[in-house]
Amino acid sequence: MEQTTTLDHSADVYEPSLTPDSLGKLGMWLFLISDAMSFGALLAAYGAIRAGAAEWAPPSEVLGINLTAGMTFLLICSSVTMVKALEAIQNGNQSRMCTFLGLTILGGLIFLGLQAYEWTHLITHGLTFTTLPHGMSGSTLFGPTFYTITGFHGAHVTGGVIYLIVILIQGLRGTYTAENNHKVEILGLYWHFVDLVWIMVFTFVYLL
Repeated sequence: MEQTTTLDHSADVYEPSLTPDSLGKLGMWLFLISDAMSFGALLAAYGAIRAGAAEWAPPSEVLGINLTAGMTFLLICSSVTMVKALEAIQNGNQSRMCTFLGLTILGGLIFLGLQAYEWTHLITHGLTFTTLPHGMSGSTLFGPTFYTITGFHGAHVTGGVIYLIVILIQGLRGTYTAENNHKVEILGLYWHFVDLVWIMVFTFVYLL
């Protein structure tokens, strides 16, 4: 008597499922990709305008390179404290996470304060949307491109600081644990992106 055996392979089929963790990361990555295109477009437009200008004022003679280098180093340090915050909560240490989140917030606030000082100083010395500092020659588009790019990034830092504060408040309430910390990780993705973009802005707008 011939016996027919039917094999059930349904148990071997992998059916991926989207969890709140993976959905949150996917959403942040999609946002960062679209945002990277926005910054890329701004920097490309800046390059095209500068290349097409008959004369362009040397950034080193208009902008405060030393101050901005310090701001860049500050953002890099804040990225390190963000890494430490995530590492702390992954090890179940909520208080240490909150400490490093607080340091990251402090770094972001100092950066914004220094940017406000820089803008005030530049405007006082004549760099506006229509003029260059007194006694300098070059394209009057220097000001609009500078304020647009750095202002766009500053808005992202402001949003990041608010984001950090919200996560810190939740952390102080004991929301996050070693098993539940994906929101802190997603926050880290955003903050590292903001830091990386600033390095590009500093290189293209201030140094080149």
